[in-house]
Amino acid sequence: MSVLETEAKIEQLAQSLLNKINTKEAMVGVVGLGYVGLPLAVEKAKAGYRVIGFDVQEKRVGMVNEGINYIGDVVDDDLKSMVESGQFQATTDYSKITELDAVAVCVPTPLDLYQQPDTSYVEASAKEIAKYLHKGMLIVLESTTYPGTTEEILKPILEDTGLVCGEDFFLAYSPERVDPGNKHYNTKNTPKVVGGMTKSCTSVAAALYRNVLEGDIHEVSSPAVAEMEKILENTFRNINIALVNEMAILCNKMGIDVWEVIDAAATKPYGFMPFYPGPGLGGHCIPIDPFYLTWKAREYNYHTRLIEIAGEINNEMPEFVVERCMKILNKEKKSLNGSKVLLLGVAYKKDIEDMRESPVLPILEKLEAEGADWVVTDPHVTEFKLMGKIVQTVELTPELVASADLVLFTTNHTAFDYEMIGKESKVIFDTRNAMKDIPVSGKYYKL
Repeated sequence: MSVLETEAKIEQLAQSLLNKINTKEAMVGVVGLGYVGLPLAVEKAKAGYRVIGFDVQEKRVGMVNEGINYIGDVVDDDLKSMVESGQFQATTDYSKITELDAVAVCVPTPLDLYQQPDTSYVEASAKEIAKYLHKGMLIVLESTTYPGTTEEILKPILEDTGLVCGEDFFLAYSPERVDPGNKHYNTKNTPKVVGGMTKSCTSVAAALYRNVLEGDIHEVSSPAVAEMEKILENTFRNINIALVNEMAILCNKMGIDVWEVIDAAATKPYGFMPFYPGPGLGGHCIPIDPFYLTWKAREYNYHTRLIEIAGEINNEMPEFVVERCMKILNKEKKSLNGSKVLLLGVAYKKDIEDMRESPVLPILEKLEAEGADWVVTDPHVTEFKLMGKIVQTVELTPELVASADLVLFTTNHTAFDYEMIGKESKVIFDTRNAMKDIPVSGKYYKL
């Protein structure tokens, strides 16, 4: 086949898929129904596409098919109506991929014990898709990963079928930008970056997102660019949070209020963006994503010093918090060993139930090691696992607050009764500046 004939064939295949996308006749799938996949699947269904969601967890699949929501960023009624109308269904049967015109891969990409990327979920998903891959199909990876994953892992697995990327099927990368609990930006209105293996791959992937989302769709020249930009986003945040955490430690030693310093710096209308200290980093993205890049950089004989130092600073914050607890209790002529410590919040950020990589867990482990008598209250989390055991959270009451030797703010949930906490607490250590402008009758310390 000549070059011109090949190009005409690709154009025809792309146009056929574009027609299905633009008329909403395309059947689309989402592999992985977690924090990224379920909201995306619901938005695609709401946009008018028939959607099949795939997950290896039968419990998740069952809940979806009953219209039961388990992700905070999904509106309960949206999920229920999409399921009841037949627009959205979930399954563990990957053979249904045969029916699809496009599929998004939204599976976990964790780090292993050696801080190296674990791409096993991506590889497993690609192998399942490859079993049922057909001509004219679009595959988009959304999982956060290191630059090169789409080309080096997905493409070879899919091409082992004999089909050729860019000629027989379309492959692209578009990083998820989920921010759990964000009241303004969500899957629907957050701008999307798309990079395909070829121009046709980019154009068909971008077209699908434009038909689903309200945010701008920004096309880049390759999957590697899109993969790298996502790492840059979260590395930027990781490093700036490390900087402000280090400032908090230094300000504490110097007797300066770091929160007031940040507020003052934020009055500058250019050249400064406020970041805030805390008890450590949490969530699936910011503490983890930069290490994909440090691992990949070794392939090019480059050592990402700044990223690794930032990671060290952020990882040391839980220990710094516990050391401060000791010093605060010492001022009250008490030891941490045997003191009752009430932790307010175990989720990694406010107003969500997400505990992935929560810095509160290592704080609790250190409190346990020091012999503290601790309890946790969290309006969004009823129980959690710590060191292999299930821990129940407790109800926040005036009596509970008054009985604590130290009230430790680890998450600043809106639902907390701040006036009551300020009135009943004997000693507060606030790592979130949660009690700003709230009267406190007892002793008050900030990070």
